[in-house]
Amino acid sequence: MPVHNEEIAAAFDEIADLLSLSGENPFRIRAYRRAARSVRGQPGELAQKIAQGFDPDSLPGVGADLAGKMRELAGTGRCRMLERLRRSTPAGLRELLSLPGIGPQRARALYQALDIRGLAGMRDAIAHRRVRSVQRFGPKLEERLRAALAARTQHGKRVYASVAAPVARALCDYLAAVPLVTRVEVAGSYRRGRDTVGDLDIVVCAPPGADVDAALVKFDETATTLASGPTRSSVVLRSGLQVDVRVVPEESFGAALYYFTGSKAHNIRLRGIALSRGLKINEYGVFRGRKRIAGDSERSVLEAVGLPYIAPELREDRGEFEAALAGRLPALVDRAQLRGDLHVHTHRTDGTASLEEMADAAARAGLEYIAITDHSKYLGAVHGLDAAAVARQIDEIDAFNAGKRRLKVLKGIEVDILEDGTLALPDTVLKQLDVVVAAVHGQFTLPRTRQTNRLLRALDHPHISIIAHPTARLLEERAGIDCDWSKILRRASERPCYLELNAQPSRLDLDDVLVREAAASGALISIASDAHAIHDFAYLEAGVRQGRRGWLTPAQVLNTRPLREVRALLRRTSLN
Repeated sequence: MPVHNEEIAAAFDEIADLLSLSGENPFRIRAYRRAARSVRGQPGELAQKIAQGFDPDSLPGVGADLAGKMRELAGTGRCRMLERLRRSTPAGLRELLSLPGIGPQRARALYQALDIRGLAGMRDAIAHRRVRSVQRFGPKLEERLRAALAARTQHGKRVYASVAAPVARALCDYLAAVPLVTRVEVAGSYRRGRDTVGDLDIVVCAPPGADVDAALVKFDETATTLASGPTRSSVVLRSGLQVDVRVVPEESFGAALYYFTGSKAHNIRLRGIALSRGLKINEYGVFRGRKRIAGDSERSVLEAVGLPYIAPELREDRGEFEAALAGRLPALVDRAQLRGDLHVHTHRTDGTASLEEMADAAARAGLEYIAITDHSKYLGAVHGLDAAAVARQIDEIDAFNAGKRRLKVLKGIEVDILEDGTLALPDTVLKQLDVVVAAVHGQFTLPRTRQTNRLLRALDHPHISIIAHPTARLLEERAGIDCDWSKILRRASERPCYLELNAQPSRLDLDDVLVREAAASGALISIASDAHAIHDFAYLEAGVRQGRRGWLTPAQVLNTRPLREVRALLRRTSLN
């Protein structure tokens, strides 16, 4: 069976986790994290490239040892080192790392103090209030862990949309090749642009007699068949992702696609509107009595009930019907409208490519400008830049821009917001830069008032341009910081300071709700890739989807503008 990039990357991430749990050298752990990122950033399947003679030693940050493990994983789907680490790590211990607030040190502490080896043990220890007795835990952290476990139980296992994407593409291509199939579309939360997905819903257009169910069972990723029939089949893939396939005739395809795209709340409202007009809507079409009057396309379904087209990203019953009826649906931002990226890293800190390589990749991605925003020195884990290193990078960028290349590079930094709201670099350094991206990278669990004051003080700093990944959340790993966001958004709009929608698959921060609130407050949004490798500019597509879920128009996005306008807007952020 083919081995996908995500499986190789996940193996390296697991190795890094297990090394962390055993207290291994952080430089070694970081090497595996970087290798995982490099694999995820590869266009096409790495295993297939290796089979065709590609040498993984050529990947940024990948030496002979890591390349050997990539070959082993690509060829066999297994890694002997990973298997050894699994055997030597107490069963269930790594499971603790999936909880927000639990890193390797805390996981080790829970194991050593309470013999907690997994989520079941954690639930029991919390129920008996034993977690709070462990040093550096306490009642507040215990309560946050209780809430995280409850949320996990309620929502079940979900995966990043970026992880589901290659599987969805491969499966759609496979089903499209089945005889008599004329069209295949992914529906569900994936199509609505949710940041994570629990399963994949796929709608297939085909006449009776198309052998879609048999083909799905034979798909090389299928592990378990749950149901199989001529119009509906369900399987579980090797990755654990469930896939539900519906087969409908051409006259019902639009209605089925709309119905299975959801959301449930949106569909209930739509059916109510239809009933008020004497119509009935289901997955087979729009009906007046027994007569089908629409259903071959989504537009026909909406037109039948007197509505304009509503983009899938808006279908959450958050005011889209009211806006549609009033003729106020927004013209949503599109990826092609992004002209720049204001958060990009190089190998000077934790990136994997040089300034020139990142700039060339950005140009190939259709961008006109980028800002190089390597980390400040305070973030010790990535060898951040000090004042002297920033000065050297400024000279490097000036030399690059003097080369009269089509793409221009802005001088920037990603600087830490410290616990008291001050920044990790002095004003003498920051004032030399075009862009100062400020970010929270620690002290995530400060009380609401202190966390709010931390960001408010940072917003009072004279040189901040953009607040990066503002809530500091990590999807399925860490909840966002607790802040009074109404105060933060109001201050950002007044100052002004721009807010980032970070498109990294594990972040997508701001979330869609805060994106909409931020735009309504008047704050401009910077959709940024936070690129660490040359292929990471592809993440901008996911950032745009998140922006569309937040009802963003091109005018509300900072980097849809040409460089001249962006420079002027960045100068406005200076309080000098």
